[in-house]
Amino acid sequence: MKNPGNFDSDIHATDHRAKYEKSRADMSLFFIDGRDKESLAGNWTFMTDPYESALRADWYREKRIDASTGMKIPFDFDFDLWPRMKVPSCWNTERSDLFLYENMGLYFRTFTIERKDDERIFLFFEGVAYRAYVFLNGEYLAMHDGASTPFSIEITDCVRTDNRLIVAVDASRSDRRVPMSNTDWFNYGGIYRDVYIVRTPSTFIRDFFLRLVPDSGFGRIALDVCVDGTSRGEVLLSIPELGIERVVTVENGKGYAEIDAFPILWSPDEPKLYEVKLSCEGDEIFDRIGFREIKVEGRRILLNGKDIFLKGISCHEDDVDLGKSTTRESILATISNVKDGLCGNFIRLAHYPHTREFARLADEKGILLWEEIPVYWAIAFDDEGTYRDAENQLAELVTRDRNRASVIIWSVGNENPDTDARFGFMSALAAKAKALDDTRCVSAACLVNKEKEMIEDRLASRLDIIGINEYYGWYTPDITRLHVVLENSNPDRPVIITEFGADARAGNHGPREEMWTEEFQAELYRRQTAEIGSCVFIRGMTPWILYDFRAVRRLNRYQEGFNRKGLIDSDRKTRKLAFRVLADFYRNM
Repeated sequence: MKNPGNFDSDIHATDHRAKYEKSRADMSLFFIDGRDKESLAGNWTFMTDPYESALRADWYREKRIDASTGMKIPFDFDFDLWPRMKVPSCWNTERSDLFLYENMGLYFRTFTIERKDDERIFLFFEGVAYRAYVFLNGEYLAMHDGASTPFSIEITDCVRTDNRLIVAVDASRSDRRVPMSNTDWFNYGGIYRDVYIVRTPSTFIRDFFLRLVPDSGFGRIALDVCVDGTSRGEVLLSIPELGIERVVTVENGKGYAEIDAFPILWSPDEPKLYEVKLSCEGDEIFDRIGFREIKVEGRRILLNGKDIFLKGISCHEDDVDLGKSTTRESILATISNVKDGLCGNFIRLAHYPHTREFARLADEKGILLWEEIPVYWAIAFDDEGTYRDAENQLAELVTRDRNRASVIIWSVGNENPDTDARFGFMSALAAKAKALDDTRCVSAACLVNKEKEMIEDRLASRLDIIGINEYYGWYTPDITRLHVVLENSNPDRPVIITEFGADARAGNHGPREEMWTEEFQAELYRRQTAEIGSCVFIRGMTPWILYDFRAVRRLNRYQEGFNRKGLIDSDRKTRKLAFRVLADFYRNM
């Protein structure tokens, strides 16, 4: 039916987001390291927009004059005069009145740019929680879903000398998104990772993937390269330390080569990295890459052909002062706590992609990583849009980090019920991960079948490694049932115990039988590690969790809005008694 003559879309439309849905920045990222880039970090102006008026009324057009009369008209925004908000940051930790705010926030800034001949210009966002709508100079550019993966938008044709940039950030929870509305971590909002202006030549190297060829005897490396701006050409690969100077032919924008080479293999004990340069028609990019092989044989996990037990811990990207934002110093402290403090070699980065700098520093310092996407709990497994969101986040994560030697496992989900819809959804994700990268293992954090008291999940047949979350001694109080489960199970591939643990408030002491005390937590770790350490098919573990973290559903007097299962308090300094128990276990393995 035709809209009545008095219909005002700003007020009456119920599908005001629909007009923005078609322009998406899915899988738009490209390689930015070593490029000419300018950070847009700093003070932007900011205002909450809980009714989403900016989207409803097209505020990005900044309409202030009536087109037919030339007269001034009233407007409901003042982008330049709004209060300041630091970028990158989470608005929850920047202003106390926004601590629990979960709706739309509007960011605005101006920037000046000098155009150069024959160049392309992009906006590159490292992380915006959760959905971002981007506008520049009165034009809508694109939207992006996914709080923790990067995206880019080309602005070559709309950028000016003086520019006005608006980013509408939606932090609302939804049952159709990934993650869904019910999680066990804090819902931080904002532009919480860096934003760049990136310049490239008109023809540039969009992406590449350099790695050891599986089962080549560690004697061949392979290169996939993607070039943007031309369908045919040549890319020069240079690895001086290996004596490699190889021209790779590009057809239809893509090139592939295999090259004989015997690099020093990267490992946690010797995290060897090689300087790599790729060049094409005036474009040059640089990286530092390690070469190693990770594979599964039967129940064993092999790193560079040698059996390895993954001595790990889980970790959230959560800081009491910074929220989901982080710093280089904080990442280095985390790696040191695991590698030096716990005598570990492995970190599970839960439950979403952490900042790209984590994997880069893990490459340098020698720590293995499990990376995952937030297909968490009761995702809408029967919804096509939800799957598209999950697959896009997986593709963005894999593409971002597949050159990082430290990353050895892609995880496609956590604690999902074993339904037919879930089986199809996550099987497709596992296949997608393999299609994007056949050099790493694929896993998921699954659940024990409590009725049969055994490890059983249909998804296991689609995984290289079975992840198991179990809380015997805590949510399942009888810890002796763990022994029964392991005795009843006979998996044909390796298992990682991806979660176990117990809450303990730092400084709360008492008998080891008293819940919420450090002594109780330490005793649970003693009993869990004794059982796990004697099981032949368990080849790694990442107990829950390294640091206490915010979780608003945790509201008793010990938790006070935090999950207290950390081996270290939320101050990221105070170690609990269980930290030493796990360190002793790993040291003596």
